[in-house]
Amino acid sequence: MNNLTQELVDLLTLEKLEEHIFRGKSLNLVGKRVFGGQVLGQALRAASYTTDRPAHSLHAYFLYGGDVNAPIVYEVDKLRDGKSFVSRQVRAIQHGRTIFSAMVSFATPEEGLDYQISEPEYPAPEELKSEQDLKENIISFVPENIRTAFMRERHIEIRPVSVSNPFKPQPESPSYAHYLRTHEKLPAQVADDISLNQAIVAFYSDYTLMMSALRPHGINYLTPSLQCASIDHSIYFHKPLKADDWILYDMDATVSASSRGLNFGRMWQNGQLVCSTTQEGLMRLREIEPQ
Repeated sequence: MNNLTQELVDLLTLEKLEEHIFRGKSLNLVGKRVFGGQVLGQALRAASYTTDRPAHSLHAYFLYGGDVNAPIVYEVDKLRDGKSFVSRQVRAIQHGRTIFSAMVSFATPEEGLDYQISEPEYPAPEELKSEQDLKENIISFVPENIRTAFMRERHIEIRPVSVSNPFKPQPESPSYAHYLRTHEKLPAQVADDISLNQAIVAFYSDYTLMMSALRPHGINYLTPSLQCASIDHSIYFHKPLKADDWILYDMDATVSASSRGLNFGRMWQNGQLVCSTTQEGLMRLREIEPQ
């Protein structure tokens, strides 16, 4: 199996320290701070270890930046075990303080009213280039001091629907879409693990969602004067999904105000709306001191 896929599975497989307390390792995925998707996926996984039902929603706040050089301990509180819903609270702790907090709700799937909006029409993933190939096409624009980090392959395969050069940003509409999946099929022993599939989806739900609100301003995560960070993140799981099959992630933003942007995402698989996301992100422009 692809090393990146196995590494992702290992990242989202936690060590049980004692009852309702788990530990996850950290990886340097986006720089000095722990990638928000890692904490989302690990927290969801920790809560999932305490119930046999699939998650249907997660509501989280990022409180402090995580240290990529230290593991994270997850404490799970069992708030409710009802006939219809199970509720859990998760705290991610590092160096003695809570860096992240989430509420997670679980429910047994049941039949009921069924409706969804129409899936947007985009080219199929087979018709699109991978993000890695697109990076190779613009390598001449990448400054030498960030080239290694920028060219590093992600733990998931991404195929953007629309293509732009991040080193020459222009004002664009506040919408973006790409296809995602693991590089290879998940190992047979975990392929049908609902908890793992949901955790992987939570992991990659954090990639680029916050960027939607930046697009109208002609800036992105590479803009030197930009300070950006996830403030909160919500995920709703509507229907069963497979993290190793193509998922279309369609994103847009409705407003940017008070140095914050509000972003929404919808995930589609095989014509089904399987997941929805919401995230508010900090997007503060700072003055850059002359060199």
